Amino acid sequence: MSKALRIGLIGAGWVTQYHLQGWQKLAGNASVVAITDPSAENAAARANEFGIEQRFASADEMLAQCDLDAVDIAAPRAVHAELVRLAADRGLAVLCQKPLAPTLDEAEPLARDVAGRIRLMVHENWRFRSYYRDAAAWIREGRIGAITAARLTLMTSGTLPDSEGKYPAIVRQPFMRTETRMLVAEVLIHHLDTLCMLLGPLDVTAATLTQTCADIAGEDGAVIQMLSQGGAGVSLFASFAAHGAPASQPDHLEILGKAGAIRLDGTELQLTGAHNEVRSYDLAATYQGSYDATIAHFVDALQSGAPFETSPEDNLQTLRLVEDCYRLSGRKAMRTSSK
Repeated sequence: MSKALRIGLIGAGWVTQYHLQGWQKLAGNASVVAITDPSAENAAARANEFGIEQRFASADEMLAQCDLDAVDIAAPRAVHAELVRLAADRGLAVLCQKPLAPTLDEAEPLARDVAGRIRLMVHENWRFRSYYRDAAAWIREGRIGAITAARLTLMTSGTLPDSEGKYPAIVRQPFMRTETRMLVAEVLIHHLDTLCMLLGPLDVTAATLTQTCADIAGEDGAVIQMLSQGGAGVSLFASFAAHGAPASQPDHLEILGKAGAIRLDGTELQLTGAHNEVRSYDLAATYQGSYDATIAHFVDALQSGAPFETSPEDNLQTLRLVEDCYRLSGRKAMRTSSK
């Protein structure tokens, strides 16, 4: 594809501000020319803010009336499968927000149904954060040698009441209140995917999921144990109900190798051992940058014909880890509600 791609955006919720900023940076190669959302008010607000000329009440209407090359699906995950199939019926390339579908049982037939019919990429942007890309490069270059252990931690007070009695995580993303599978399926799916990108395929060996906040439907704490194919022990420790933690906090990562170690602590990534290096990051720029890089990868791959890094097959592997977490924890793996 040599012409600028014409993109239709499905969804106008909170996250789409980051999608649209990413698309704006590709001016000349791609542009969002149409948007649809069940909320006319939300669609109009995004359209006005980002100069999108065409707005529609439904995806059916947008796809029927617009000349598009691809769609960016940023709608609730409960409708991902039907929207991907709708785009596939019109032969359009698709960038679909993670996960491909709410459960593995829904995602597997979807991947089979569209295989060979369209180009489909899952929008999994966490792994595109610059500090994770730098850590991955160090590992590939052999800077820390064979990996022996790794730990990723996420601690916030998002599901503890603040001074006004509100839950910061729910204020930010209200849909989380009713998710029966909340922390792992909605948040830690990113971390599981990123760990696989860094360390290779993983198996979940044990998982404990807990619920502290009685005002949400799902879990807000997780301790997950995994094993890499190379025999390294890997742990993922997370809580949205950690007293004394801020409402939002960056990841903390440690990867130990035979020749060195990599540590991420907030804004700083440190390499120690046989090689030594420290890099610092602007967290806000890194956050937006992960969307920019994900969308740029989608467009680059469409134009070059190269494979997507976050293909449906890759996302299915992550969804299998998610399902294993719920199965091994003893929590019923229920279908999630809409965002």
